[in-house]
Amino acid sequence: MSKAQQGTAIVTGASAGLGKIYADRLARRGYDLVLVARRGDKLAELADTLSMQYGVQVRPFVADLSRSDDVERLADLIRDDASITLLVNNAGVSVPGATTTLDPADVAWQQAINVDAVNRLSLAALPQFLARNRGTLVNIASILGFGFLPSSTFYSAGKGHVANLTRALQNEVQGTNVRVQLVAPSVTATEIWEEDRLNAMDPRIVMTAEDCVDAALAGLDLGEQVTFPSVEDAQLWKNFEEAAARLMQGAMSGKPASRYLAAAHA
Repeated sequence: MSKAQQGTAIVTGASAGLGKIYADRLARRGYDLVLVARRGDKLAELADTLSMQYGVQVRPFVADLSRSDDVERLADLIRDDASITLLVNNAGVSVPGATTTLDPADVAWQQAINVDAVNRLSLAALPQFLARNRGTLVNIASILGFGFLPSSTFYSAGKGHVANLTRALQNEVQGTNVRVQLVAPSVTATEIWEEDRLNAMDPRIVMTAEDCVDAALAGLDLGEQVTFPSVEDAQLWKNFEEAAARLMQGAMSGKPASRYLAAAHA
């Protein structure tokens, strides 16, 4: 596709990690870019590099997505700029720790970026995409959206929200030319991890940011709605979906399950 056909892609969390690689790969594909992050110096440097390397227009958009007013400024841009055809909700933070040790303010900060901003930006983008019957929303969740570790309680809860939100949005856009992709990486070498923790891990389970983004974009090209960059056996997701559907169907009853009736009358 030509650059004009590709349109403009917005990438949040674009100054480092997955967002920086997404920016490079999308510029290579011919997208103009709006790069969103808190670090204006990093954004300006990346914008200059990508513009010179790929000949695309790159606009830095300095914003702190934990701030409601900054999120709304970005939402306004999404609603007002008809050239936007792709939104990558990539920005994310991690506040690990047991519930007994976490600062509620840190949890709220994580929630604002990982959950609230994704909600508001998805709400800004999808109506525009549907009105034009064209556009792609990519939400970055995590394998921890489908499970949890002892130190990931609130992070997992937030990524579980993103996973369920994105799957529900996919149902809403069925029958249109709008695409919604959920990406669920596992351990990936980005700044979200403390360096000591990352270095202590078995390197065989750590994926590079480049490999993660390349796999996610390949999944998008293949038409996947849900992409697990490191999962070799695609049947595992199909099994998960089928089990979830059976559980939902099994819940469709107005009577208590027999084991509870038996216990109540014991």
